[in-house]
Amino acid sequence: MGQFIDLTAKDGFTFPAYVAEPAGQPKGAVVVVQEIFGVNSHIRAVADGYAASGYLAVAPATFHRVKQGVELGYSEDDMKAGFALKMAVEALPPPGVLQDIQAAVDYAGKAGKVGIVGYCWGGLLTWRSAAVVSGLSAAAPYYGGGMTTPEESALQPKVPVLVHFGNNDHWIPMPTVDAFRAAHPEVEVHVYECGHGFNCDQRGSYNAEAAKLARERTLAFFAKHVG
Repeated sequence: MGQFIDLTAKDGFTFPAYVAEPAGQPKGAVVVVQEIFGVNSHIRAVADGYAASGYLAVAPATFHRVKQGVELGYSEDDMKAGFALKMAVEALPPPGVLQDIQAAVDYAGKAGKVGIVGYCWGGLLTWRSAAVVSGLSAAAPYYGGGMTTPEESALQPKVPVLVHFGNNDHWIPMPTVDAFRAAHPEVEVHVYECGHGFNCDQRGSYNAEAAKLARERTLAFFAKHVG
C-alpha cells in the first residue's frame, strides 16, 4: 500500500519516510513514530492500517541521522542494536530528531489535520512532539519509555493526548504512571492488563485484546480531533 519518499528537515537534512495513502480522500493524516527497531515491517503495517482507516500515514525514519536503512527484528541482539541507536539519536544536539518529526508533520498537513502516534521510544517522541512540534491536532503515545519520568512528565502538551500503558510493563513501573496521571489530569490515560510492546504482533509481549481496544480508542480519538 505504501512507499518510501524523501523528506527534508529545517536544517537541510534529508531522510526517508514510509507513506501509505488511503483509498479515497483522506480524513486527515497520522504520523507514525517507530520503536527502536526502525521503520520495519511492523511499523509499515501500522501505517498501512491507518491508511486503511482513511488517513494519510507517514512514518519517518527517526534513526537516519545516526544510521541509514535500519530494519531490525525483536531478538536480543536486535534489542541491543536498537537501544544503542536510540541512545545515539538522544545524544544529538537539540532539536535532534524532533525536526525530522516536524518535517513529517508538515508534509502530512497536506491531507488536513494531523495526529501523531508512536510506540515505545516513538511513544516518548510522540509525547515530546505534543509539547514542541507545530501543526499537530492530537497525540497518542503507546507505552512511551521514559515519558513518566519527572523530567519528561514536566512537559506541557499543546494538543489533546491519549496514552496507552500496560500494567505489567517492566520498563514503565505503575507508580510512575500514577504520578504521570496525577501531573496531567488533562491527558486521557488507559492502562491494560499486559506488558510492554503489547501492540506489536511480532513480539512475544503481543496482546491481541489490548491492541484491539487501544486501536479502537485511538481511532475514536483521532476521529474527534483529526477527522
